[in-house]
Amino acid sequence: MGVVTENLGLLLGGLLVTLELTALAFVGALLLGTVLAVFRVSPIPPLRAAGAVYVEVLRNMPLLSLLVLFVFGLPDIGLTFPLFASAAICLGAFGAAFVCEAMRGGINAVPVGQAEAARALGFTFTQSLRHVILPPAFRTMVQPLVNIFIGIALGSSLAAAVGVDELTNVTQVLNLQSAEAVVLFLVSGAMYLAIALLGGAAGGFLERRLSWRAR
Repeated sequence: MGVVTENLGLLLGGLLVTLELTALAFVGALLLGTVLAVFRVSPIPPLRAAGAVYVEVLRNMPLLSLLVLFVFGLPDIGLTFPLFASAAICLGAFGAAFVCEAMRGGINAVPVGQAEAARALGFTFTQSLRHVILPPAFRTMVQPLVNIFIGIALGSSLAAAVGVDELTNVTQVLNLQSAEAVVLFLVSGAMYLAIALLGGAAGGFLERRLSWRAR
């Protein structure tokens, strides 16, 4: 454990980068995923088609491939982003496809009668979503969104492949210096586990609060 105590600051620094990357990517995924979900349930066919194409492409593309194409492919056409920003964008874009489907499932779970009542009251499509459909739909989205958050947190480890100094990258560098793979990866794995457990606990708390308010 000496290698861990001697390099605890580096590991915690890598953990902080992982948390920052996860938070930014998840917020981006929520924002883009919400827009895509609106596209998927929109009465306008081109918007539905655009949302469907995005979801099908991103859900069926390996995240590592997306990262490599973004980081090493875009410079060929003159577009360059910092490595951290590149990883955040790719993780957010990838997660948005799953957020979209989670939200679409929640929207579809709302009884059709509520949407019909909103239309009868003269609500526009946007007003119906905002005031009538999304509030009850969100209660069914909490656990799927928590799972997506955990997936983004664990997927952030792939950013090591493109040189982002997050937890996995730091662990790999320390392993090359000390040849203590088992201890180092056990510690970093425990850190990822802690993120997942805390995310699950926060999601459970939020779900209970929303269920209590709905009574």
